[in-house]
Amino acid sequence: MRGADLVSTRRARHLRRVGTDAEAVLWRQLRARSLQGFKFVRQEPIGPYVVDFVCREKRLIIEVDGGQHAGDPHDRIRDAWLAERQYRVLRFWNNDVLGNTAGVLERIVATLRDDGRRTT
Repeated sequence: MRGADLVSTRRARHLRRVGTDAEAVLWRQLRARSLQGFKFVRQEPIGPYVVDFVCREKRLIIEVDGGQHAGDPHDRIRDAWLAERQYRVLRFWNNDVLGNTAGVLERIVATLRDDGRRTT
């Protein structure tokens, strides 16, 4: 059995402490199986990456992005790496989470319930 990557674990812990307002709003809706019983964890190391939120059971990753991610080629590389490992990735802008939380949650639930399609 392989041990935890201490660098990724430290980074994830740091990111949990300094999250954005949008991440905090979404986490309040996802934590403690609050979203229709689905379990999410936040700032979770997966391979060389730390993802914002993941439902391990459904292999669904939720990323909440600010303007620095607009057109970022690293995000495409990261999403491809995660897709190769059968993860689906949903990305939302911070302003969408803050201004349309209900719509964001509807999209997440729809994706969780739809096991067959890959969403990016």
